[in-house]
Amino acid sequence: MKPCPVRVLLIGASGRMGKTVLDLAQSDREIEIAARCDLGDSIQPAMKNCDVAIDFSQADSIDEICRTASPHGKSLVIGTTGHSQQQRKTIEETAHSVPIVLASNFSVGVNVLFWLTQKAAELLGSDFNPEIVEKHHTMKKDAPSGTAKTLAEILKVARNSEIPIQSIREGDVVGEHTVIFSGPGERLELTHRAANRGIFARGALRAAKWIVDKPPRLYSMQDVLGL
Repeated sequence: MKPCPVRVLLIGASGRMGKTVLDLAQSDREIEIAARCDLGDSIQPAMKNCDVAIDFSQADSIDEICRTASPHGKSLVIGTTGHSQQQRKTIEETAHSVPIVLASNFSVGVNVLFWLTQKAAELLGSDFNPEIVEKHHTMKKDAPSGTAKTLAEILKVARNSEIPIQSIREGDVVGEHTVIFSGPGERLELTHRAANRGIFARGALRAAKWIVDKPPRLYSMQDVLGL
């Protein structure tokens, strides 16, 4: 018997990422965009008729999203960045009742970059000083990017110190992240460049298919990929 497609509520459907998710979902037989919401729309009616909600809206929307998903037992895939500490706490508390994939970046390549950054920090040791440079288009509101913050968190655990981040906003750069390890007489750079937003949308749809029926918990994209 042919399995039913995963019914998705897309929040932030008219944004850059929302439109990309919509385009890719049209050719994915395992996905059905059951409903769309944007700023000012009521989320609750749409939440009832979906299996999972993908959020690419604004950080300020997360309270309503979590408040609506929890009583209905709906899975969440959260790709919006720039959450405050209180908003992050709301997400973590909601994950006690519903499964949530929270990722600053859904790209497969970026999540491998996270893994490589951790390994490089462990292997290179304290003689190498890390820093992060990230570039995005001028319309991106948060700086540093969520991806840069995740890289900094990984490095902070390894080095127990704050990691400098340089944020550049220019043109229509989709996303570029470089981790630099400067040591005596040598320098190692790990760089990921995004050519288009399709890589993030594909990852979000992959996460949406993976998270359905998982037990309540806060998951990362690395969980989805098995890294």
